[in-house]
Amino acid sequence: MSEQTQKTTDLATRQFPCTSCGAKLEFSPGTATLKCPYCSHINQIPQSAEDIRELDFYDFFARATEQGESEDVQTVKCQSCGATSTLQPNISMSHCPFCGTQLQAKAKASRLLKPGAILPFKVPRNKALELFRNWLGGLWFAPGELKEKAVREGGIKGMYIPYWTFDSKSTTWYDGERGEDYYETEYYNDTDKDGNSVSRTRQVRHTHWYHASGTVWQNFDDVIVQAGRSLPTEIVEALEPWNLKDLVPYQDAYMSGFQAEAYQIDLGDGFERAKHQMDDAIRETVKRDIGGDHQRINTVRTQFEGITFKHILLPVWISAYKYGDKSYRFLINGDTGEVQGERPWSVAKIVMTVIAAIIVIILIVLILKS
Repeated sequence: MSEQTQKTTDLATRQFPCTSCGAKLEFSPGTATLKCPYCSHINQIPQSAEDIRELDFYDFFARATEQGESEDVQTVKCQSCGATSTLQPNISMSHCPFCGTQLQAKAKASRLLKPGAILPFKVPRNKALELFRNWLGGLWFAPGELKEKAVREGGIKGMYIPYWTFDSKSTTWYDGERGEDYYETEYYNDTDKDGNSVSRTRQVRHTHWYHASGTVWQNFDDVIVQAGRSLPTEIVEALEPWNLKDLVPYQDAYMSGFQAEAYQIDLGDGFERAKHQMDDAIRETVKRDIGGDHQRINTVRTQFEGITFKHILLPVWISAYKYGDKSYRFLINGDTGEVQGERPWSVAKIVMTVIAAIIVIILIVLILKS
């Protein structure tokens, strides 16, 4: 078998049989072990002594097969929301974990860049279910059958979400203006409390603007970019921050019993999105360099150097359920336990509450008049 063939792994063959009963072991969140769901036998996951590799961005495009490992994975694409998920041999999937739609498409083989690092689950399934039920229980004006329907149809699934992280050095040349405030005394007429006309003074602020130009340098570390398109950006960003210091080198063992979303935003597009984040930080640095009381930035030109990247997987517990014709998602950060979600509203409950409030107000008014 060639070295490249060894690098290209078919995940359908990656199984972890229990040495006690032969069943398939699953990763146990919050530990570094695989646990048998039937006999509770535990296997330790060997911890890698290797550092997590940062891959050179430009060299990757020139020598992709030498820069990082690829893998052949079985994926299935939801025809409703477009989510592409990897399939594990010990996981069955009849509904899309991202929108709750019943899957019709067949799995197909895809070659993807193998993750370089993974943030293993810390929040166990039973805790995630408790958080899900508590969140559902706290919803106001939710349809009456929502709780039963959501738990029955959506359940809760452990998914790894793909991300890119980027490191880079930046040099920025800028041209702008620095505003410095000064005050002048202004005289004006006013009327005192007795109605008499009086002359008063006040300080009026003005701004002098001066040309400013210069160069700033900035280093960026682990600028994180979501590499999937299946979840609303605002909900996923609300799950942050992620404890990236707890990333470990990728091993298939951490995937056992879980699924992953396949990345749909490629490396080049990912860096373009990272540049938008870096540009915001660069502009703040430029403003500090301009100084003064106010700043205007007319032009900036930035050169990025020493760009490196990682493909990483981050843990999310997700429940997707359909209510009416719409899909709703509930997410838990599988590392910190941060909870975010979407919910439907019961128009009937809202209308009845408004009517009841109006009736109460009318009764109070009648009682006060009597």
